[in-house]
This record gives sequence, structure tokens and C-alpha cells, in this order.
Amino acid sequence: MSMIANPDEFAGKRVLVSGGTKGLGRAAVERFLAGGARVITAARTVKNPIESVEYVQADLTTVEGGEALAKAALARLGGVDVLAHVIGGSTMPPGGFAALTDDIWLSELNLNLLATVRLDRLLIPQMIERGGGAVVHVTSTQSKLPLPESTTAYAAAKGALRTYSKSISKELGPKGVRVNIVCPGWIMTEGAVDLVKNMQATNGGTYEEARQAIIAWIGGIPIGRGAEPSEVADLSLDKAMLQDRHAVYKIPAL
Repeated sequence: MSMIANPDEFAGKRVLVSGGTKGLGRAAVERFLAGGARVITAARTVKNPIESVEYVQADLTTVEGGEALAKAALARLGGVDVLAHVIGGSTMPPGGFAALTDDIWLSELNLNLLATVRLDRLLIPQMIERGGGAVVHVTSTQSKLPLPESTTAYAAAKGALRTYSKSISKELGPKGVRVNIVCPGWIMTEGAVDLVKNMQATNGGTYEEARQAIIAWIGGIPIGRGAEPSEVADLSLDKAMLQDRHAVYKIPAL
């Protein structure tokens, strides 16, 4: 399902997308741009930049990186109307929970929780001052249905993000700032494709057999495939809308 872009949907809106150079982040950037927004994003390494996007080279898992992006957003855009947090991921080391060292735990928490918390703390106050804004946090189905072993730290971090999101939504709603979450399952990003290829190389067989093995491992997917980044980006924008509107969808034939 892909939402038909209205070029005036986000006209005049200033949008920050965390981690917007690949996968879901890039899809979100492209979708906001298609709606007429001005967009700023950051990554450790900026590859294949989009000409109209403001980029900041920064590591958002660090305090310094978050501060650099927030400062650039205020200086270049004059403020932010929408915060779309799509940054996240997992290293998925083998060996179960006992193999998750303190360093791995801290890395997963910094990437999947604290990067978002820091940017919120730096940028939501200017939304409150204006009396309006929208915040979208991308969590994961693992925040409620965690998988065992390799993604335990990731699931715990996303669970914490979900709880944090609910808490600040109650605090900020009366102040005019909406906070929502998007809770996707498996998304077919570049990293997901690499995971399938790595499993194929390790276990042999075809790419499709490896893909089906991963789907079985995560408990099955009713439609038989992971979500496309553009589909989740559409949902993220739906959550970020600052006023009601009618959405028009393209629904693929079954």
C-alpha cells in the first residue's frame, strides 16, 4: 500500500528525520519531500545525498552528534515542526542473552532509545513555545513480542522507547505537541536483504529459502513478506499529520 503524495501536504513544514540516508529513513525523507516539506537529517556517513535535503554528518548515538543535528536544525531551518525518529537497528550477536556484554547493551540502548530521547529533549521545547508540533517514534513489534537470543537487547531498548513515548505523549498533548509511535515488524531494508544473503551463504540453499527461514524464525508474517520501507514511511507520515485530512491509497491487487 503506497499513499499518493499531495505536493502541498507538508508545504512550509520543517521536518527532522533521524538516520535518513538509507532504508526506512531514506524512504521517510523522500516521502516528506514529496509532500512539500523542508527536511534535515543526519548520518555517520552521507551516501547518495538528495539535492534538496539538509545533511549533517553526525553520530546520533553520541551526545555530541545529537547536539550537532539539533543545532543545525535550528540554525538552518529556524525550528522543527515534525520530528520523525526512524533511527534504530541491532547487531544481533550470536550466543544468546549471556553473550550480550555491557558494551553491546549500551550500544543498543544508545541507538534505539537514547538517540531519540536526546533529540526530543533538545527540540521539543521549541515546539512547546509555538504551541504545536508532531513527534513520531518508530519502535518495533519486538517492543511487545520480543524474539529470544540475539535481539534481546534491541527488544528491551524498543520496549523502553514505547514506554517513554506513551509517557511524554500524556505530558505534551495538552501543550499542543502530538506524540505517536509506529510499530513495524520486519522491514525489507538494505540491512534485511544483507541478513537474508548472509543466512543463505551460511546455510546454503536459495535466497527464497533463507528468506522463508527468517520469516519462520520471527513467528511468521500473514502476508508472507516483510514491509517495504515506503509502506512504513507512509504510515509514519499519517501519524505526523498536524491536521486532519483524507488519505488516498493505492492498494495492490491480491
